[in-house]
Amino acid sequence: MSEGIPVQSTSATFLGMPSFQRAAPGALADTQQRRNLAHATATIRGKRAQVVEEVDAWEELRLAGADAKDEALHHLPDYLEQLEANLTARGAVVHWARDAAEANAIVVQLVRDKGTDEVVKVKSMATQEIELNEALEEAGIAAWETDLAELIVQLGHDRPSHILVPAIHRNRAEIRQIFAREMAAVGRPAPDDLTDEPARLAEAARLHLREKFLRAKVAVSGANFAVADTGTLAVVESEGNGRMCLTLPETLISVVGVEKVLPTFGDLGTFLQLLPRSSTGERMNPYTSLWTGVHPGDGPQEVHVVLLDNGRSKVLEDEVGREALRCIRCSACLNVCPVYERVGGHAYGSVYPGPIGAVLNPQLRGTSSEVDRSLPYASSLCGACFEACPVRIDIPSLLVHLRTQVVDEASGRSPEAASMRAASWVFGDHRRLEAAQRASTLGGRLLGGRTVRSVPGLGAWTQARDLPTPPTETFRQWWSRTHDGPDNEPVDPATDPDGSGP
Repeated sequence: MSEGIPVQSTSATFLGMPSFQRAAPGALADTQQRRNLAHATATIRGKRAQVVEEVDAWEELRLAGADAKDEALHHLPDYLEQLEANLTARGAVVHWARDAAEANAIVVQLVRDKGTDEVVKVKSMATQEIELNEALEEAGIAAWETDLAELIVQLGHDRPSHILVPAIHRNRAEIRQIFAREMAAVGRPAPDDLTDEPARLAEAARLHLREKFLRAKVAVSGANFAVADTGTLAVVESEGNGRMCLTLPETLISVVGVEKVLPTFGDLGTFLQLLPRSSTGERMNPYTSLWTGVHPGDGPQEVHVVLLDNGRSKVLEDEVGREALRCIRCSACLNVCPVYERVGGHAYGSVYPGPIGAVLNPQLRGTSSEVDRSLPYASSLCGACFEACPVRIDIPSLLVHLRTQVVDEASGRSPEAASMRAASWVFGDHRRLEAAQRASTLGGRLLGGRTVRSVPGLGAWTQARDLPTPPTETFRQWWSRTHDGPDNEPVDPATDPDGSGP
């Protein structure tokens, strides 16, 4: 079998990244990427607006979707146990994973048990989140991405920059170069006469992947939805690669975030209207695959479902922040966000970029890293993301909530907190305040009215504003000089116009 593609670890690249504000200027300077993003997001926005406008009851659908997700989240343990029972009754094996390490270990062992050194994969945000490809590669197992955009990212030794279209930052010419350069090293080479026409690029990918589909013994997928009352998993996609992975291999391993559960099969109908319109601007997805356990003689005869927590229980504990777990990964918020459109996804330091990434990443991973502390500020709070969200996640409010959390966690450590403590001490006694005022007037006289543009420790604050120049005289000093005469009698300005006193 072919050797695996060298994997660029996202652990060091992502969690070791600088803050969003430091990473963004480099992305803004990439004019080709900005043109690619502007064209792609504008196209998707236009398609979405057209198909959403066709639905008279769109707002009612949004409310129904939000209600179904909230019902599942508010009773999550009950619905997860119901899901497990129905999956098990229909021949599937359920595994529980508290974090990425446990989930990866489960999948690696399952693949090893089948005696194979490769898997084919359906596009899955959950497996990207836990860095499953890297874990498989470390174990000597090649993981072949079969979604066209994911294939482009993988062959290009790149990182995804969009939830729905991971290679949105690449144009057709760049994709042709990647295929021509990389395909031969890991399988069927690209045709010698390959052009950058979309049909030719798709054909090259189809021919390259077909041999992998036909020989694969194990497939790995995620799930868009998991229905508790039937034990049904659902994957929606547009290319047919998912259908190939879900039907041809002998063994199917699905890694599913616990928040993907829906209470009833009836709820699925709501989301199969919301998701395609919000994500690809289609009335329905070309391929909707549903599977419920094992069916003798039809499809994979061994089905494993790994239910993944990986920080979701912590998010659920936050009565405000848990709203982010409604997310159905449609990417509508990315396509309307003016910040994402100009910067792209890599500056967010995660497989979840854009507005939803700015609230989901700090909640799932915590705010110990520089990039996660900065993400709640990666927004103009314009509110376009809330208007586009099919399940009504109030992302602007969540961003403000997380900004408060970041500030509270930094309390006592930041220069701002230290300056506030110092100010509190000064204002606590009038003698200290008067001494500080006298010192400030000395500084004002020395500056001679010149503007203060930067102060050590206040660099970030003075990037957006000048520091007020200290006055040469305080109000107290002026009052004492102009109004206090002998025995504290007010001075008459008519008899002492210059305020100098007797």
